[in-house]
Amino acid sequence: MARTVPVYDAKAVRAALPMPALVDACEKAFAAYSSGGAALPAVIHLDIAEQHAEVHVKAGYLLGGRWWALKVASGFPANAARGLPANDGLVLVFDATTGVPAAFLLDQGYITDARTGAAGGVAARWLAPRRVRTVAVIGTGVQARFQLDGLAVARPDFEEVRIWGRSRERAEACARELAGRSGLPAGCRYRPMPAIDEAVRDADVVLTCTASREPLVRSEWIAAGCHVTAVGSDGAGKQELDPALLARADRLVVDSRDQCARLGELQHALAAGLVRADQAVELGEIVAGRAPGRRTDAELTVCDLTGVGVQDVAAAMLVLEKVPDTGTVVA
Repeated sequence: MARTVPVYDAKAVRAALPMPALVDACEKAFAAYSSGGAALPAVIHLDIAEQHAEVHVKAGYLLGGRWWALKVASGFPANAARGLPANDGLVLVFDATTGVPAAFLLDQGYITDARTGAAGGVAARWLAPRRVRTVAVIGTGVQARFQLDGLAVARPDFEEVRIWGRSRERAEACARELAGRSGLPAGCRYRPMPAIDEAVRDADVVLTCTASREPLVRSEWIAAGCHVTAVGSDGAGKQELDPALLARADRLVVDSRDQCARLGELQHALAAGLVRADQAVELGEIVAGRAPGRRTDAELTVCDLTGVGVQDVAAAMLVLEKVPDTGTVVA
């Protein structure tokens, strides 16, 4: 017997997820996760060694919600040479009462990209200095764009963005694209930088979004009062920050304490014996009022984001609430 299940393409998903709404939705999801209001299994991480690629499978449920969701996200770096997107994926949404499929979101990886940027926006809302003028972005990929989108929701008046990438040409291309990107502050300057230390020096906010497996940002380069959001470390062995920077932080924040201890920047600081796991505060604990965020503009804050499934659920719920049922028949 055939039944009707809506299928949403990437265009429909994009239209349903304006960054301000997604930041608010992810903020609520983080609070639920850290307050026992969400169910979240462990991440499945699959390496496709021959392609130097990786696949993540994440799922989650916000208690009392209408749906639960499962997401498959892949990263195949060699796809650029094939004329294909490097990141792809889909989200499967199920009715939380009956378990039947409620929707297929063929988002081509957009939900992962956008909700990661939104998580950075939540982190900035609670942890960034009140006045942000200078931002450093380490990395030139898609998160260089989405992290700034999220930051602009929380701190909309930054004036300069310094961009570093391993390729000077990509850094220059990224700067040109950002200068014309909607939603970012009018009049902001975008400058490619020749070295990481020059990019981060005296920055109010530092955003790291690379696939590095060695520390790129040294602790001594980061000024007091800075906020650092790191999103690149989402697997064992990945690393962007000097572990000493986490030890120096006045507020060390993670999206998931257990997950970051295994997959995030926290894994390296723990291995070096520089911090204890219980020193890390979950972002959701801050949002829920169970722990303080930034207390003074002089504090150094670091947020380690590995991505949790409740963010995907929050994004999927926005799509289903905003986009009409397309009525696609699935046998």
